[in-house]
Amino acid sequence: QVQLVESGGGLVQAGGSLRLSCVVSGFRLGQHAIGWFRQATGKEREPVSCITDDVSTYYSDSVKGRFTISRDNAKSTVYLQMNSLKLEDTAVYYCAAADLPKLWGSSWSTQKSYDYWGQGTQVTVSS
Repeated sequence: QVQLVESGGGLVQAGGSLRLSCVVSGFRLGQHAIGWFRQATGKEREPVSCITDDVSTYYSDSVKGRFTISRDNAKSTVYLQMNSLKLEDTAVYYCAAADLPKLWGSSWSTQKSYDYWGQGTQVTVSS
């Protein structure tokens, strides 16, 4: 049974940092592209980042230069390091796994490219 469990969310002041973790089970992490999405209250879920099997990475314009995605296949974990956090980063953050090792073009940013989802972790940035 495939499971993704996010952790690391919390309350942080603007300008601060958090590191989210996504622990996967039920499949070999190294064979799947993993993405992060987020959903703020009252808004649609939006893409944040993605990492493929060959460690290619993708970022949305809103987080580029501030967030870093990485993976540790031995620990079955994908990380999202978030620096210089802004109020608008407040959201529930979800990790998701695709049944493919790579996602091409803009498909990384499309929810339907992913087959498995975690339950999410809340990130709240305060002023």
